[in-house]
Order: sequence, then structure tokens, then C-alpha cells
Amino acid sequence: MEDEMTLDLRDLFNMIRKRKKLIIIITIICTLASGVISFFILRPVYEAQTSIIVGKPQGTEQTVYSDIVMYQNLVKTYVQIAKSKIVADETATRLGEGYTPKDVQDAITVTPQSDTQIMVIKARNEDPSVSVQIATAAAGAFIDTSKTVFPTGGNIQIMDRAQIPTNPVSPNKKLNIAIAFLIGLMGSMGVVFVIEYLDNTIKSEDDIARYLDLPVIGIIPKEVEDNGNKRRKNDRRPQSRTSRA
Repeated sequence: MEDEMTLDLRDLFNMIRKRKKLIIIITIICTLASGVISFFILRPVYEAQTSIIVGKPQGTEQTVYSDIVMYQNLVKTYVQIAKSKIVADETATRLGEGYTPKDVQDAITVTPQSDTQIMVIKARNEDPSVSVQIATAAAGAFIDTSKTVFPTGGNIQIMDRAQIPTNPVSPNKKLNIAIAFLIGLMGSMGVVFVIEYLDNTIKSEDDIARYLDLPVIGIIPKEVEDNGNKRRKNDRRPQSRTSRA
């Protein structure tokens, strides 16, 4: 079994070495294509976020641990309110013409921070200042709507207001290029395997024994074959004739 495994690994190595130019070309093409798309085609997207804290209404008695747990669970309810269509409608109204509730819902994401009383509203846009406007409008619409639809809830306050982002969150150019390199490498290997699998020509005495189950009587060395080809070529050369005076 060791001989078979060694032979298979040797054949695999020889196959890769024989097709290494194809592997390199496909890998380079995929990597360059990803770089061109990431740097020159895909437009950068910026993200602004607003943090909102849910707590006990002011003027009430001292907060105990059970209240903290209750408000942590209450944050999940507020997340669903922030994602609702009524909040999207109010946000679109605050942003003015050109925005629909569908645009707002596609632009924002609302996530609760684990084991806290904090939720975060994030807004994405190709313009960093517009992302701030959407996040701010969504936070304001959420607070006002929550007081109407859930008046018995906790005290909602903005903890961190949205700031203009300086760096885009997408595309991740380095990650895209790395993924394209791996895809190109794996894809080129797959192409090589398919080419070798479809190639049913006999190349060695091992192939004869393996596929035809016939004994090998003799082998013509490459050096002898090459010398024979050169000799036959020389025999076909036209002979020069000497002129008589």
C-alpha cells in the first residue's frame, strides 16, 4: 500500500509540475480581476452608528439586579420596534423626498449588545454624511415611536451620536484579493485534474500495464529515439553535386 500511495503522490506532483504554467496563469488572472474590481469598480460604502441605552425611568426607586435583567430583555423588544415599518416610515419622512421606507430598512441594521442595556442602530451609504443623516433620523424616529407604541417601557436615551466615518467598511480589498487568490489556485487545480482525467493517451510502460494489462517487451530510450530521428532527417538532406570542369 505504501508503494501505491507513493506512486499516486508522485503522479500528482508530476501532474502539477507539468501544468504549472496553467495553474499560475489562472491564479494570476483571478487575483488581478479581484484587485481591479475592488479598487476601480466597487464603490466604497461608509457606516455610521448611534448607540441607545434603555434604562429605568428617572425619579424611580434605586435600580436592583432584577431590573437590570428585565431591561436587558426589554432591549430585544425595542430592537424589533426599531426594525418595524412604522419607524421606517417616520425615518423616511424625516429624511425628506427621495427616501422610501424600503430604502431605510435596507440601509439600517439594529443589533442589541450582548448582556447590556444598549442597542446600536447602524446606517450604510456611499456618502459618509448621508449615512450619519440616516442613522440620526432612524434613532430619533425610534425614540418618538417607542414612547407612543410602548409607553410603559423603559427610559430611552441616545448614548453616542453618529459621527461622520472616515474609512469605508466595504469593500475589504485585501480580503477580496486573498479570497480570489485561493479561488484561482483551487480552480486551476480543478481544471488540471479534469484535463488529466480526460486525457486517455498512453504515456509510459506503467500506463500499459495498468490500463491494457499487457506485458512490456522492450523500451526505446529517448536518446536512441532522438538520434534515430536526427539520422533520418540527415538522410533526407539533398546532396551537393560537384561540377566538372
